[in-house]
Amino acid sequence: MDQFLIQGGHPIDGEVVISGAKNAALPLLAATLLASTPMTLTNVPDLKDVTTLIKLIEGMGVTVQRDGDRVHIDNSTLNSKFAPYDLVKTMRASILVLGPLLARYGEAVVSLPGGCAIGSRPVDQHLKGLTALGADIQVENGYVHAKMNGRLQGGHLLFDMVTVGGTEHLLIAATLAEGTTVIENAAREPEVTDLAHMLVKMGANIDGIGTDTLTVQGVDSLLGCEYAVVADRIETGSYLAAAAMTGGRVKALNTDASLMEAVLIKFEKMGAKITTGDNWIELDMQGRRPQAISFRTLPHPAFPTDMQAQLMAVVCVSEGAGTITETIFENRFMHVPELARMGANIQVDGHTAIVTGVAKLQAAPVMATDLRASMSLVLAALVADGETRIDRIYHIDRGYERVEEKLRGLGAKIQRVKA
Repeated sequence: MDQFLIQGGHPIDGEVVISGAKNAALPLLAATLLASTPMTLTNVPDLKDVTTLIKLIEGMGVTVQRDGDRVHIDNSTLNSKFAPYDLVKTMRASILVLGPLLARYGEAVVSLPGGCAIGSRPVDQHLKGLTALGADIQVENGYVHAKMNGRLQGGHLLFDMVTVGGTEHLLIAATLAEGTTVIENAAREPEVTDLAHMLVKMGANIDGIGTDTLTVQGVDSLLGCEYAVVADRIETGSYLAAAAMTGGRVKALNTDASLMEAVLIKFEKMGAKITTGDNWIELDMQGRRPQAISFRTLPHPAFPTDMQAQLMAVVCVSEGAGTITETIFENRFMHVPELARMGANIQVDGHTAIVTGVAKLQAAPVMATDLRASMSLVLAALVADGETRIDRIYHIDRGYERVEEKLRGLGAKIQRVKA
């Protein structure tokens, strides 16, 4: 099992190229199953989760060829509508293949998913929505068995809660349904919008893109196209946080400031100088220690839960104290005990953490518990006195492409070693 060794105290300064977003690439890959002609996705990140989903659709007989960040998909060879537990168990996004298989082929058998242990993320909203579109759904022995007599039927869908995956899943399925589907209380995250734009390019008829009400007029078929995955706003924010942690400067390239306004506002409140261009964002702390801030995670366009752990790490070394409230997932403070091992001063009361900044963190052996928690530990290690060893870094490989290479390019002293 791989580990990171990070020597703290080295200035972070330079430029970093941001990859395509994992959270966008996965639903886009699932949606390619709708296409009646070959497709090409570009700016696809080379990540474990992406590789897993590609293996999953290859296992159905789909022809997939990867050339750098370009992925070519041809569904004409598909010969199975079965998604096995061995692949689905590692990643929740695997459930997204259910909808397109059902919508285009009329049947699917997909294992219930796994993924990061950051709280209950049930798929009941997904299954409830597909049932409302006319699907016959049965859950037996850990598998979802879905059938359709003819086409899915348009319907009115109202989510009990804002769900990104549920919105993506039902949006994908509704594109080939007969009639009109209205999705209310839809998620507005940039990755949902990216998916909608690709579906439209394939020939889908979708109104309300970027709002919480999506109206889909079903079409008979969708064609393949070439489409570029949107920039990863969470990876962008994580590297900007590295500069904020260390009093340094980072210019993130191939990214989009409009995707992460709530995060950039918080960095400015910490004392960072933020400048932006058409496809870049620069954060410069000008050698200053960050100021403590408070924030609450909420659905987009508010502060994203996927940046909570990284910003908490920055607050740990800030001047003053801040209050952080997590409203999306009930078990997303698992990084707190590990940060405390490094000398952070954090008090947790339910879904709220009170963080009092300290002047210095100390190196310690720590363990990553989920994807974003792993990056918070990397950030903390960048400023800690001594050498920090981070175990279970397979979590970070699920969402950050070539992370040690990119950090070394910014001046960090980091190496990957075998345990």
